[in-house]
Amino acid sequence: MRPSPRSVTRVVAALASGGVLCLAFPTYDIWVAAPLSLALLAWTLTGAGARRGFGLGLLAGLAFFVPTLSWSGIYVGALPWLALSGLQAMFFGVLGAAYGRLSRVRPRDDARNDARNTEAGIRPLAFALAWVVAEGLRARLPYGGFPWVKLAFGQADSPFGRIVALGGPPLVAFVIALCGGLLALAVTRGVHLAAHGRARRAPSRMPLGAGAVVAAPAVAALALGVIGLAVPIPTDGPPAQFLGVQGNVARPGLEFNAERRAVLDNHVAATLKANEAVTDGRAPAPDLVVWPENASDIDPLRNEDAKSLILETVDALKRPLIVGGLLEEPPGRLSNVSLLFEPGKGLTDEYVKRHPVPFAEYIPNRSFWRLFSKEVDLVSRDFVAGTAPGLFTVTGTQGQQIRAGLAICFEVAYDDIMRDAVEAGANVLVVQTNNATFGFTAESPQQLAISRLRAMEFGRSVVHVSTVGQSALITPDGTAHQVTSLFTQAVVRGALPLRDSTTMATRVGEAPEWAAAAALIVMLGMSLVTSRGARTTTKQAGPGWTMAEDSTKDSDDEDDT
Repeated sequence: MRPSPRSVTRVVAALASGGVLCLAFPTYDIWVAAPLSLALLAWTLTGAGARRGFGLGLLAGLAFFVPTLSWSGIYVGALPWLALSGLQAMFFGVLGAAYGRLSRVRPRDDARNDARNTEAGIRPLAFALAWVVAEGLRARLPYGGFPWVKLAFGQADSPFGRIVALGGPPLVAFVIALCGGLLALAVTRGVHLAAHGRARRAPSRMPLGAGAVVAAPAVAALALGVIGLAVPIPTDGPPAQFLGVQGNVARPGLEFNAERRAVLDNHVAATLKANEAVTDGRAPAPDLVVWPENASDIDPLRNEDAKSLILETVDALKRPLIVGGLLEEPPGRLSNVSLLFEPGKGLTDEYVKRHPVPFAEYIPNRSFWRLFSKEVDLVSRDFVAGTAPGLFTVTGTQGQQIRAGLAICFEVAYDDIMRDAVEAGANVLVVQTNNATFGFTAESPQQLAISRLRAMEFGRSVVHVSTVGQSALITPDGTAHQVTSLFTQAVVRGALPLRDSTTMATRVGEAPEWAAAAALIVMLGMSLVTSRGARTTTKQAGPGWTMAEDSTKDSDDEDDT
């Protein structure tokens, strides 16, 4: 059977919505693409039903994730890239199934006129709730989830981004999705009114009441787009001087550390060179120096040459130094760590990465996945997961207390890890990362965009340091200063404010996500009850709600005027 024009239109629109959403993220950075793409997606899914909605959502997800996550296959091939993209796209399918079902709930004919506007008005809310829940699931499943390119992470430069201080990334996503849903409703109503006007040979001038029906959701969407401008983002606080060192690597790719100690030597050399400006009086002494993840490419506690180099550097600096490294512990396993070295004291503190990357830093369910590929044993030793938030406390040159909350690499994308550091007392955030294995791709700019949003979310400065770039100093308003180029040796240095006050987002924590999940479950439950009731209703049944025709028929059920 040939697909109907409406079915073809839905498929094309789903693919287009995913493609447009790509433009909201680095390196395109067209933030307005987010609400526009979600408007197109909401229009596409409306009335689709659960089964068709899943398929359309999956297509939109593939069109978004395949190009946006292309960096994941730059050195390891297409299979991991496409597998990751396909898995993430499944959550768009969940979104499509949930909203597709909810948007097909329609009032029975005897209650149709009054109830239809109510039903249509609820659709944008249902779409926004479904989006937040799908993102929440994606951030948790499987194996701890992969929250990269959450909707909020492309909004650091938009009015929507400022909302993150009130409810974190879930609230930003909710507002953008609600905006998109309202835009879709406005377009749907406008098209419907125009079509009915032509069918009735009505005059071209739209009646005032009908115009209001179209304008109301559009005006509401516009209001949501600017509401973030009213959210204050304070940037005050006692200053502290930071020095972040981007030492670079001998070669990009998986063999970035093939030459023993080359990465460590690069960071030592870049640090000592930067320190010359301090000894010459051309730059203020740093209160804290930060090296990136894997800056010590050999275990600095079990290799005396590495340990000696680090201690000599700390003595030359006369300031505390945070070092990213790999430890060959516990026996048979590895630890991805941040180490704090202080002059005259040596190693004084340690943070172990809490969220190792599955299939890269450890193999979950190894025996099961070995049935599909022997390549899993290329990761011969699993990384262990730390259990405590990262927080290093040092005293600055002016006596100020610096409490650095730590995140290693992809951890910056996990809401709970960043929030735990702030709740533990961090007055500045430090993100250490190694982007050498992703080449000249969008991965590093995407990660920097996440750090920028975290600064706004928690009202904290962020020292974002990479082995190869991009590195930057970020003020609490999300502005990135001194952004470095990829695969260069560079430093970022300057004063950043230390802040102790907590934002609303910090205080509410995961509550917005759980509230969205509860509301969506109630909506889905009501749709199941009313659907079952509709099937058993006789001709004498009173007003109520029923489902539209079965989704095997491609009906145009967006007539929500």
